[in-house]
Amino acid sequence: MTLVKAGTRHHCRHTRLLALALVLVMTGSGYAVETTPPAGPVRELRFGLAAHDVDGLWSHESKEEAGPDLCAEVIFNHALFRLLSATAYPTVGAGLNTRGDTSKLYGGFLLQWEPASSFFFSTGLGLALHDGKRDTDSAERKSLGSPVLFRIPIEIGYAVNRCHRIILAFDHMSNAYLASPNEGMDTLGLFYGYRF
Repeated sequence: MTLVKAGTRHHCRHTRLLALALVLVMTGSGYAVETTPPAGPVRELRFGLAAHDVDGLWSHESKEEAGPDLCAEVIFNHALFRLLSATAYPTVGAGLNTRGDTSKLYGGFLLQWEPASSFFFSTGLGLALHDGKRDTDSAERKSLGSPVLFRIPIEIGYAVNRCHRIILAFDHMSNAYLASPNEGMDTLGLFYGYRF
């Protein structure tokens, strides 16, 4: 009989639920993304839940099996640059772990590809300030090596209409081997976005 860690089952269940939710949203009629930018300083507000320290992704293994993370993000309405038909916008956000493990505040840019369809794709780069452990012997906490980490988001989204969006969001944070140790941490979440 194979023994499966409860945390691994928990993360697998979260991943399946997130994938199912995204598929259900994508089966709708959708909305062609509008090219007219919003007028105010904020382009989009996002709120969501993320599975914390997900096993088997960029950082390979999970240690912090507590969760989920409560997440919020602001994307500002100031184009920083264009690259490969995408536009980069400044962003700030937070992920608060609900059980006392590593939480983070972050800022950076989000590079958004928005074709004339309901689907869009984003990635980016930034820095994250966290309250986790820099170096620990605990089997239940990650050794992140530095108080400030690089953060790389990867997102696939669906515009339900002009204002409402659903986003499947992955993010990885680590010190990029500029410090030791460097266990890194991954989250995978489902967000609701309101575009102004």
